[in-house]
Amino acid sequence: MENAFKRKQQICEIGQRLYNKGFAAANDGNITYRLNDNEVLCTPTMHSKGFLKPEDICLVDMEGNQIAGRKKRSSEALLHLQIYKERPDVKSVVHCHPPHATAFAIAREPIPQCVLPEVEVFLGDVPISRYETPGGQAFADTIIPLVKKTNVVILANHGTVSWGEDVERAYWWTEILDAYCRMLMLAKSIGKVNYLSAEHTRELLDLKEKWGFTDPRNDQEMENCDLCGNDVFRDSWQVAGVERKAFAAPPQALGRSTATSTPSRPSAAPAAVDEQQLVEMITDKVMAAMKGK
Repeated sequence: MENAFKRKQQICEIGQRLYNKGFAAANDGNITYRLNDNEVLCTPTMHSKGFLKPEDICLVDMEGNQIAGRKKRSSEALLHLQIYKERPDVKSVVHCHPPHATAFAIAREPIPQCVLPEVEVFLGDVPISRYETPGGQAFADTIIPLVKKTNVVILANHGTVSWGEDVERAYWWTEILDAYCRMLMLAKSIGKVNYLSAEHTRELLDLKEKWGFTDPRNDQEMENCDLCGNDVFRDSWQVAGVERKAFAAPPQALGRSTATSTPSRPSAAPAAVDEQQLVEMITDKVMAAMKGK
């Protein structure tokens, strides 16, 4: 049987970490924990997550009705409840606004893959949901096409939501994601982002499977050129308004795109010219130009 008071303490601890990290300004964010099939602990609305006390945490049912608590439940509880309905294995959900990941949410820029080993193992392809006004069921429904293939979603023009088997694990995915988004921005400001090869990425996916983490890229038996191309959630890009603008696709994904865009015209490619021939051609043109002076 769940110890409700202990879970409330854990929610308060994670709330303080969110606030201290700058992931939840003022009264931003919300945290829940599923006690059983019909009872969910929930943070209150209009309350800073950095100063929560166990007695502030309220109790709701799986339809969002408040059962207990002196403060009103979060207005975005329906998002959490929809995740629980879609994922019976999930025990806790964390929603907040980490600055670097939320920048990608505002730009609707897909998170590049095949860059950092830890991200490949712990996160994989991170989708961006379509935008809906927060708080209602329509907003909660935006995660339905995505929730079974990931543990963290970027909410367009809003923030992030992540989930797991306990409160800390649910929080972890958001912390990893925001740190990664910050690294990507810093790397791009220095020069460029270098991608891992498909071979090295496949090795990481094998390790991921060995350590007990699932990845849709393994389930879909993707070709090497698809591993780094954000192909798991590509079908959702158009409806969510997602488009690559700041970060180019990995070279192997670009190669695939080029190859598939003109499959019926292999004979149209120019004949190869070796280096010696090229030098001779340039020399002849230079000499002819000099004689004409």
